[in-house]
Amino acid sequence: MRCLARTRSGTECQSPSVRGNKRCRMHGGKGSGAPEGNRNAWRHGGRSAGTIEAARYLRGLAQLMS
Repeated sequence: MRCLARTRSGTECQSPSVRGNKRCRMHGGKGSGAPEGNRNAWRHGGRSAGTIEAARYLRGLAQLMS
């Protein structure tokens, strides 16, 4: 099946559509983002849920001590 998109010149796109989609990879096929839950996509984890919760806990302890 061919892509159903129109090119800028008004003709039909000649590329094949992505499997399970009506458009080709150039006109809205499968995205190229990192997989969900990909641990390799992390940079440092400084704003992860666990780090933020630990900082909140430590701030609470510091307030109780002062």
